[in-house]
Amino acid sequence: MNPANEVSGRDGVRNRLLLVEDEQRIADVLSRGLEGAGYAVDVADDAAKALAALHQADYDLVILDLMLPDADGLTVLEKLRNRKGGPPVLILSARAAVDDKVKGLELGADDYMTKPFAFVELLARVRVLLRRGLPLQDKLTVGDLVMDTIRRKVWRAGELIELAPKEFGILEFLMRNRGRPLSRTMIVEHVWEMDYDGLTNIVDVYIRHLRSKIDDKWKVKLIHTVRGIGYLIDSPADARAEKPADPSA
Repeated sequence: MNPANEVSGRDGVRNRLLLVEDEQRIADVLSRGLEGAGYAVDVADDAAKALAALHQADYDLVILDLMLPDADGLTVLEKLRNRKGGPPVLILSARAAVDDKVKGLELGADDYMTKPFAFVELLARVRVLLRRGLPLQDKLTVGDLVMDTIRRKVWRAGELIELAPKEFGILEFLMRNRGRPLSRTMIVEHVWEMDYDGLTNIVDVYIRHLRSKIDDKWKVKLIHTVRGIGYLIDSPADARAEKPADPSA
């Protein structure tokens, strides 16, 4: 069995995990192991980076160390639980006292493992939490642009738009993060799941393709360039009322 297929979400995109761990050796071992099991993994080595990552992207699961260099990991947990619809959280900590476990669970953690641990047990708990977690939203809307992530179809103003797989992946990532600027690095690492070397213009090429299909024909443009950062998708409140532009005009 292909592990990537085993851990795919309902929309076919690999489950994406955020690993919050400041010990480089542990972070490297865990991220390699989880990626080998078919997951896409982002790593944050302190609380500030973890909160920034959680603000920028949707994760299916957070694996959270408590002993971080800039704050207690419970601070991250509390802020995450103040948001609606946050992902499951698995605490992974050297704190083995019962009081620590109780406090973490009372603050909203879904599971608590102590170090040292067996990776196979961690993997089993990750799978359980992902099955328990809420499914990703399967219908996305920005103005008059609608995406059905289950059927993998896109419409604008009721008109069906044919997209290549990578175009669909980029558009889905933009729509799931509506109104948030996404860097080229983030787009490449999410859609292609590879490191961004800073040289390729592959994102710009695909964005041009997307614009030609979902923007060029309409007055209201949905994909916007954010100078010095990358791209975002958003629409004014009256976008649904817009009519397609006359191609012959």
